[in-house]
Amino acid sequence: MSRVLASATVDVIKPNTPKTIGSFRVEVWGQNPYDYVRHYEIMAQSDTVAAQEGIRRFVDEMEALDLNKE
Repeated sequence: MSRVLASATVDVIKPNTPKTIGSFRVEVWGQNPYDYVRHYEIMAQSDTVAAQEGIRRFVDEMEALDLNKE
């Protein structure tokens, strides 16, 4: 299995406050051979954490696709 390389952008749906976590729309895209695009709605403490979670989900999905091909 080759390494999954991905990038992400984050749009704020609802900003986080000291009392509540925010809601973010994360778009993740991968590099070949994982050149797919996925969108996730993620609740997190910050946009950075949301981006990290989106990339983690993307990598999990791509690794699952690889397992199904074998």
